[in-house]
Amino acid sequence: MKGFIVVAAFALLVGCAGSPQPTEQWTRWVCDSQAEVLWRFADSSQEAVDLRLAGGDIVYRLKQEPAASGAFYSDGVLAFHSKGEEGLLYWVANNDLIGRGCKSP
Repeated sequence: MKGFIVVAAFALLVGCAGSPQPTEQWTRWVCDSQAEVLWRFADSSQEAVDLRLAGGDIVYRLKQEPAASGAFYSDGVLAFHSKGEEGLLYWVANNDLIGRGCKSP
């Protein structure tokens, strides 16, 4: 039994070590509406971003989707489109704009 616990613990550690972890550094952008957006890539593949609004505690995990230009991320609730050093953020359900021209202050 003791050997099983050691093997299980090792397997868990190896599994966690192999999964990509988000960076701790958040990028802060302010939009033309004065909305504050904190975001970071969720992993090194840059196929998802973690995003917080106005420094709130809710972290939205947005997955990358096809875009004509730039990068587009959404979770079906919130959408974030970035192109170069600027972005656009809106609520998906009602297409309600949170802010455009979001960039580093």
